[in-house]
Amino acid sequence: MAEPTPPDGTADAPHRITDLDALKVFTHPLRIKLYRALFTARTATASQLADQVDEAVSLVSYHLRKLAAHGFIAEAPGQSSDARERWWKVTTERGITFRSSDFVDRPEGAAVMGEVTRHLLATRYERYASYLDQQHAWGREWSDAGFSSEYLPRLTVEETRRLGAELHELMTRWTDRARAAEDAGDTAGREHVAVHLYGFPYRP
Repeated sequence: MAEPTPPDGTADAPHRITDLDALKVFTHPLRIKLYRALFTARTATASQLADQVDEAVSLVSYHLRKLAAHGFIAEAPGQSSDARERWWKVTTERGITFRSSDFVDRPEGAAVMGEVTRHLLATRYERYASYLDQQHAWGREWSDAGFSSEYLPRLTVEETRRLGAELHELMTRWTDRARAAEDAGDTAGREHVAVHLYGFPYRP
């Protein structure tokens, strides 16, 4: 959902959040789940999303409007002949991103950024824990293909930035390749795959 940010102004740039009120939208964990579910589905109705997150349609509709108010999602017309059915889509296929430097100079900004990041981590952990609980059901091929790794290089600030940019380029290439294949009708054997990447300094 949040990616390393490519150079500003590129076609591949995700929706970068710089406004504190916009970032506050994601302090509610249900909005993170809804955005992620809509990002995966590409288009969906409030009813479809409500089934996925196990919440009332009215509540889901309320939170979708909050996401739309800040431009994270928009209506997707032409998805159904039923005019009463409202379809939604994310506004960028690159997801969202935010930088510490845009918020940490203000106490409230740092607090909001920390809260949103912790909600993101919690939902990612929840998804990975769910996979671990159900790993046997995926079969040996998928279990062997899955991966979980940790690397501990000793880098400079600039090297860390370059590493993040290279990882972003790598994941963008694989995402685009999969999306193009799916659009061409090549869906056999494809599953949604979550890849979580973190890079941060620490001292042992």
